Amino acid sequence: MEKKIVVLAGDGIGPEIMASALEVLEVITQKSEVTFTFEAHDFGGAAIDSCGEPFPKSTLEACESADAILLGAIGGPKWENVENTPEKGLLALRKALKLFANIRPITVPDVLLDRSPIKEEIIKGTDFVIVRELTSGMYFGEPRFLGDTEAYDTNYYHEAEIRQIMRQAFKIAQGRKKQVLSVDKANVLATSKLWRRVAEEVALEFPDCTLSHQYVDSAAMKIIQNPRAFDVIVTENLFGDILSDEASVLPGTLGVLPSASYGETGIALYEPIHGSAPDIAGQNSANPVSMMLSASLMLRQSFGLETMADQIEEACFATMEAGLLTSDLGGTASTSAFTQAVIQRIQGEEK
Repeated sequence: MEKKIVVLAGDGIGPEIMASALEVLEVITQKSEVTFTFEAHDFGGAAIDSCGEPFPKSTLEACESADAILLGAIGGPKWENVENTPEKGLLALRKALKLFANIRPITVPDVLLDRSPIKEEIIKGTDFVIVRELTSGMYFGEPRFLGDTEAYDTNYYHEAEIRQIMRQAFKIAQGRKKQVLSVDKANVLATSKLWRRVAEEVALEFPDCTLSHQYVDSAAMKIIQNPRAFDVIVTENLFGDILSDEASVLPGTLGVLPSASYGETGIALYEPIHGSAPDIAGQNSANPVSMMLSASLMLRQSFGLETMADQIEEACFATMEAGLLTSDLGGTASTSAFTQAVIQRIQGEEK
């Protein structure tokens, strides 16, 4: 199997954690029939510095021909006031590749139970997935306007967009506990009323799954009060952005959670959920687990390499359980030291 992986290391700690993930991928494929070609391209602030825009045409063309994309992190204070920000480049990438579904698995390994801000008896066993619609809604709706004394944004959804993301959620649920929770604000918003109606229609296509509904404010509370109650949560762009960020703090750090974005073309993008952390960039102290697990998610979802994906995940968690932790988890391990420990476990050389 030969596959082309486009690598967008990005900004801040992006290049450091990307290097860790690529090391792990190279090691785990050494004795297999899988060959990955890694093709690096500038993206985000790095691309602004090199060619004046966050999402150059050459990067787009490379992404369009890729079998999968790995993204590190983008942004930072240096580019906050430029007209075409790194974040606009990310929105353009999602739109260009029609990455309509953002998937965030939320799990809390036992090794991190004492790091969570939530009591252990509440958080232990948490394992759910947030499915967020990614290319429509408030972030893309037109018209939008910002004046001196007034402003407005448009929250737009077409039923086809809702149907598409709902089917994605139900397909994921079929491989889990077969429970889908659709989150909306149907007591107030017209888009949510349409959302709920389409959800009910799609549910009929998946008779082996159950569908329930919850208002977004109630769901936000329940994620803290009883996170083990969830299986698959599906929601619109704005709500999904907020809820997935809320859920990301359950393990006690942003450094251990991956995400994936799936598109209509079959190309998927894999990235950590955290930002570029410019305050620790270049210090060899960033936690590389979220990037490694994003690479593991790529192996599993894009290429069906379940055994390799399991090996990476098991090595990451075993390394943490052995007490080797980066600073975000209260430890002193460097990025490179943690990476080498994971590699040693994959190779069966752990001490």
